[in-house]
Amino acid sequence: MDDLQKRLEIPASQLGAVNQVLLDPHSQVMKDFMDLVARYGTPEEINRKHKESRKLENLYKLVQERAPAYIKDLDWLIDQRNRCAFISVADYRKQILGEKAAATQFKDEYAVTLEVSALQYFPWIRPMAEQAIAERTLVPGRFIAVRKMKESESDGDLPAIVAALDIMGASFVETLDTKGTDGSNPHLGGPATITGYFGGIGQPNEHALAYIDEFLYYYTHYGVQHVLNFNAGTILLGFMLYKLGVDIQFKISVFFGSDNPYHALWIMAMAKLFSRPDGSSPLIGFNWSNSIDNKTMDLTAEFRKALGFEQVIRFEHHITETQKSIIIQPYDRLEELIEAADHVANIAAKHEGGVPEVDAARAHPSDILDYFRDKEEVIASGDWDALQINFMDKVAAANRSAQALTEHGLSFIAARNLHKQNLNK
Repeated sequence: MDDLQKRLEIPASQLGAVNQVLLDPHSQVMKDFMDLVARYGTPEEINRKHKESRKLENLYKLVQERAPAYIKDLDWLIDQRNRCAFISVADYRKQILGEKAAATQFKDEYAVTLEVSALQYFPWIRPMAEQAIAERTLVPGRFIAVRKMKESESDGDLPAIVAALDIMGASFVETLDTKGTDGSNPHLGGPATITGYFGGIGQPNEHALAYIDEFLYYYTHYGVQHVLNFNAGTILLGFMLYKLGVDIQFKISVFFGSDNPYHALWIMAMAKLFSRPDGSSPLIGFNWSNSIDNKTMDLTAEFRKALGFEQVIRFEHHITETQKSIIIQPYDRLEELIEAADHVANIAAKHEGGVPEVDAARAHPSDILDYFRDKEEVIASGDWDALQINFMDKVAAANRSAQALTEHGLSFIAARNLHKQNLNK
């Protein structure tokens, strides 16, 4: 068997053939990619534009231009952070465990990032923060947005959210408009063409480069560094862009359908081939399909570590899901999270829905299709308040996970700048 397995070794000559394609100045696919990047400048210039746009004072200028009413909420958030108004991790643990907390050796090396999707609108942030202060609960450490980028850009929510998350010390992942639901495939519609979606709606033809173009625009104009990635072609382009020296990052979306360890091995092998000399990769999040089990996570964790990616690529796993339009309910993976979190490092517990029994009882249960609605239509329909309730239910679900982790002597990562004594990770 050892001799047979040795046949899988990739000869250097075959890697040379791949390099020949990548470095061929006459290759049209490579020329198109390089020309696109050059429109934004050198990698060093692109990164400089990104850092400048991400400065708080420059984000404030954009907010002042488009949504000046948001400034007072950002200032309030800074004041609450500076006054240490939010519960510390040590006090939270004592609140859950009492005196037992002081004697508990929490498994900080396996700390789970508390994640919520989707943070669609800036006005939801202050109610979340106010509730955390009043109830001595936690603001999650990671948020996803799936709103239309151009809409969020135009009404000022985009720069305000980026600023707010930086103030809170939480990471933030955006979803670009070139995500395959933008009419890129003219032959797909609604349920009548559902079989056309089985291979993924995709980013066909020129839309892979359009995705990179959009990414570089928001990277250099709004400091957006993390985005979702849905397609094998755009994943490869993301690896290539990072290899050139542009400090973008992305996470693979659940819609990509990564549901077995061999699929993960394929992606991580490519990540290794395109990693930088320091071992880093732009792939910082790997969102599993809802169908995976803990055995798949354990098996993948083995070669993730062997490839040097244990602290680079975070496993992002749905603990709850929206009540409608994505999976069969009830869906609740909290017990499995507790089982995995004592030995699998670098996991994010993603909460896309509320606790199932709470969410299902709402007049407007959470619905994945709400992510794709125009803001004007949401307001006109009378659903604005209902969507905020759905968001707060997801935050509550993340807090339920934090409590369960704490009760089992396990660790979590909440918003770093708000919850002092948090882990330096």
